[in-house]
Amino acid sequence: MAYPTIQQIRNLIRTLNYVVSTHAAEELEDDNLSILDLESIILTGQIVERQRDVKTREIKNIVSGVTLDGSEAQAVIKIGLTGKLIVITVYVL
Repeated sequence: MAYPTIQQIRNLIRTLNYVVSTHAAEELEDDNLSILDLESIILTGQIVERQRDVKTREIKNIVSGVTLDGSEAQAVIKIGLTGKLIVITVYVL
């Protein structure tokens, strides 16, 4: 499986072809972030790390960007089997 590029990830955000996990939604709320902040992190960010799950072999990407107020934050994402972007978690640095 090829690694997704930041352009492919951004396109999934722009076309609203993504889902937010329950955990990520809770983290957004805990950090007082909105869905627009999440989108901003990915649209302004870069992939800073890729991780492969030992058991499932799935590739997770850590994208580092900025929220709407300029705070540095990261999102952990992956591409699901259906081709949708899955947001696993989000956090402010």
